[in-house]
Amino acid sequence: MIAALNGLDLQCADIQNAFLTAPAIKKCYLVAGPEFGEEEGKVFIVRRALYGLKSSSAAFRSHLAETLEDLGFSSSTANPDVWMRAAVKPDGKEYYKYILCYVDDILCMSTKAKEMMEGIGRVFKFKKGKIEPPESYLGARLQKKTLDGHNMWTMSSYDYVVAAVKNVKETLKHSPKWKMPKNAPTPMTSAYEPEMDGSSELG
Repeated sequence: MIAALNGLDLQCADIQNAFLTAPAIKKCYLVAGPEFGEEEGKVFIVRRALYGLKSSSAAFRSHLAETLEDLGFSSSTANPDVWMRAAVKPDGKEYYKYILCYVDDILCMSTKAKEMMEGIGRVFKFKKGKIEPPESYLGARLQKKTLDGHNMWTMSSYDYVVAAVKNVKETLKHSPKWKMPKNAPTPMTSAYEPEMDGSSELG
């Protein structure tokens, strides 16, 4: 909604091997087992936030926060994983650039969102090197559409519903008394998109 209201571009990316990008925040060591071959029996000091360490999530979050602060972003008081920075559009209008983080999923909002992502990409490697407009975010489908000449983003729960129906069907396989109806009544067509409905409100 913020991107649509302010005419901002949206770009997203996933950080590759997220935890391993961060230095360990606790002193850890391991004694090499037989899987280390000739190194078996040696003591190794853990330098990176290895997957499985209790402190690794905190280490990555801290490392990402430091990177975003170095880029001039401040963490929101309402949600510490929403980062913002005051900016000015080419037409002189003031606005905020935003970065939304969910562990290793990064979503950028700006007039030049790709440039922001490339700044983050100088510190972190993105999966498959991809920076692109979001097709899904945290499991929800996203789509850019135009309504009355204005760009907007829609969010669909389609994938959630498909997964829920699949779970119900699996459960019903083991309960022969219950079954799914073949045709369920609905007041809307399957192609109906309420967010695209421009008709006037009811009295």
